[in-house]
Parts: sequence; C-alpha cells; structure tokens
Amino acid sequence: MSADLDRILKLEVPIIVQMGQREMAVSDVMSLVPGSIIELPKSADDELELMVNNRQIGTGRAVKVGENFGIKVTFVGDVKSRISAMGTGERNDAGSGSGSEAAPVAGGAARS
Repeated sequence: MSADLDRILKLEVPIIVQMGQREMAVSDVMSLVPGSIIELPKSADDELELMVNNRQIGTGRAVKVGENFGIKVTFVGDVKSRISAMGTGERNDAGSGSGSEAAPVAGGAARS
C-alpha cells in the first residue's frame, strides 16, 4: 500500500446517524421550549440513516453499547458510493442505492 493511500485511509470523517427529519413552520420553531416534543415521521422500529458528508451510505438499527447509543449496520453501499459520499464534488443523487434516501417531510407543529 502506498504511503499516500495509507494516509488517506487513516483520515477521520464525521459520521451522522439520522433519526429522521421534518419541516416545521418558522413560528413553530420559534415556539420551541425545553420539554417540547417534535414528532418525526418514522416508526421507532424503522432503520436509521448512516450519513457521511450529508449523503446516505447505509442504514442500521439503534443499539445500546454500555451506557452509550450505537448503530448496528444493516446495509452499507458499495465502495464506489462510499468514496463518492466522502468527496467534495457534486452530489450523486444515486445515493446508496437503498432507495431510502432521507427527504424532508411536511407535517404539523411541535408538541409540548
């Protein structure tokens, strides 16, 4: 393995596990207070999106690891899609190929 490739493979990138997302009216966002509950359009049993650079590279299920949360990966895209997700070029809307790309969902207000 070349020294350059070795350095690249040791780089750390932020991984985001996304529970869900939704759109809210600005007035609802402004009325959020501690204790407010924002309902997400996802069942508690649904898989979570595994994201790199705001692009989905896989899915998984929430697990408990000691006192922390973790994710058990259930699907991960091929190497080419993962490399593409870490790039800085234009977004490839093909995503992970899982068909479950994250998308905003319109809905009601936050509950408190």
